[in-house]
Amino acid sequence: MEFKWTTDLSDPTYKDAIHIRKTVFVEEQKVPVELEIDELEDQTSHVVGYLDGSPVATARIYEKEPDVYKIQRVAVSKTARGKGTGKFLMAEVEAKVQSLKGRKLILDAQDHALSFYEKSGYTIKGEGFPDAGIPHHRMIKEL
Repeated sequence: MEFKWTTDLSDPTYKDAIHIRKTVFVEEQKVPVELEIDELEDQTSHVVGYLDGSPVATARIYEKEPDVYKIQRVAVSKTARGKGTGKFLMAEVEAKVQSLKGRKLILDAQDHALSFYEKSGYTIKGEGFPDAGIPHHRMIKEL
């Protein structure tokens, strides 16, 4: 799997990220597009994973506070699920954050994905909450 990062909203990599996110979140999960595409787009770093040249996975990160990075919009295309794609994506994100000297990762995981993140070393913090009508929990990982 090849990964590309961008902060440029006119970059084709960003456009690939948005395509994956719209397919997974807006079409499959029925998240309103105005919640999916938000005011943080130009303040985050976007990554896209490519298999055989096709975009299949994405996430974005930003430094929420010194040395603490928030991971958002983690999505894997239906055709790439169950093949380790998400695991490779999360490893890429963690490597990027480590290269930026980040020491802690936080994310808000959909409840159906909690075990996926737990297998990657994340722990649940606090009570659950709805986001776009979908149950979530905050999770953290120390690097």
